[in-house]
Amino acid sequence: MIRHACLTVRRVLSVGLRCFSHVSTGEIIEDEFEWTHLSRQASLYVHWPYCLRRCSYCNFNKYISRQSNEHIMTECLQKETESLLQLSQVSSITSVFFGGGTPSLAHPSTIAAVLETVSRQANLSDQAEVTLEVNPTPVGMSKLEDYCRAGVNRFSIGVQSLQDEDLKILGRDHSSHQALQTIEEARRLCPGRVSVDVMFGRPKQSVESWEDELSELLRVCDDHVSLYQLTLERGTQLFKQVQGGQVTVPAEDVTAEMYQCARRTLDQHGFLQYEVSNFARHNAVSHHNMSYWKGRQYIGVGPGAHGRFVPLGDGGVTREARTQTLEPDVWIREVQQRGHGTRRKIQLSHLELLEEVLVMGMRMSEGISHKHWELFSPQLGLREVFGTSTEVQELLQSGRLILDDRGLRCSWDGLDLLDSMLPALLVELERQICQQLQKDCHVDTNKEDLQPTMTGMLIKRMASEKACS
Repeated sequence: MIRHACLTVRRVLSVGLRCFSHVSTGEIIEDEFEWTHLSRQASLYVHWPYCLRRCSYCNFNKYISRQSNEHIMTECLQKETESLLQLSQVSSITSVFFGGGTPSLAHPSTIAAVLETVSRQANLSDQAEVTLEVNPTPVGMSKLEDYCRAGVNRFSIGVQSLQDEDLKILGRDHSSHQALQTIEEARRLCPGRVSVDVMFGRPKQSVESWEDELSELLRVCDDHVSLYQLTLERGTQLFKQVQGGQVTVPAEDVTAEMYQCARRTLDQHGFLQYEVSNFARHNAVSHHNMSYWKGRQYIGVGPGAHGRFVPLGDGGVTREARTQTLEPDVWIREVQQRGHGTRRKIQLSHLELLEEVLVMGMRMSEGISHKHWELFSPQLGLREVFGTSTEVQELLQSGRLILDDRGLRCSWDGLDLLDSMLPALLVELERQICQQLQKDCHVDTNKEDLQPTMTGMLIKRMASEKACS
């Protein structure tokens, strides 16, 4: 299953430095200012790795705690937050998301301690969105008010299903009644800022039962719904049960019909689809996740967390993809020894940067505006990259893809087919970027002044990172 927690730790990205902008002519001063402004901002993802037990479908980075070590975990989360904020030198944190695992197992004092650390290192506005994922058990519900006192102002509730039998198959440790109670309490505390996760494509599920379940959910839910299709992940208990024939899941065409049914039903109830899996009414979008899809900086803290930011304090000039150590015990030792548990950091090439901007941006119903794309690719606009490709033209003519004065986006029907369209878009992007590299490299080698510009050095490094045919 793909959840927004997965999105926050796998394919998210951040705003890089303006070294990707060609500013020698002084033609994009406003964009340069915007780069500078955005490079000082970031969102923060905090990963709590522990669960009481593992769900049958889950392959996330989570662990069953064998001992009570919350005091040590709290200290290390604070220490790593402080270290990475200093390394990034951001001056403002625009949103915080506590994911997991099951972060509603953490004591509210842990949440408060992390937020206090953030406030000491950077500006965290009282209006900043602070989200906590909640498992809708009696224990989770009992702590909601304390979480609000700690600084949480938005809850994401993992309902998954309102069918008790399905919850048992999924290995969830709550009932549908408990889920409904948790939603009610969360709405009382944070009206308009409660998101509900619900899953389709579950074992034995039909389109009719799914439609009935959605209708029941929409009678009680708040203004945000996240829809996720159950994905059978190799190595999970559910995967083995399906492979062994003990459990059956709906066919692909049935799950596709379920998705379309959900889109229609949510639309009828006033929910706008603003991203492939996310729906909101009354403008209750997830600002934290929007920062990922719009390509802004974000910092990942905790075991297995991923991040995308420019480590200015480390002498960096380009965006890095950073991954923290997976295992909590090893991560704790590394944080205690050197302040953070970063296991891997990779500098992203310009092409890799644009690939991520494209893949994430196209998930949004609004797509990618010309101005937004220009921040990352001032020399090659959306029309220059995608306007001449035969394959892309076929997608445009079919009505699944739209390229106009607003920018590049999927149509209503096309959003459902995004995965099938992305390969053509990525191939065309790589072809155009490689042609631009070859052209710029040729120009550089014929200059009388052989002192390399920032753009020239970047191009040479990009050429060495990715061979272009």
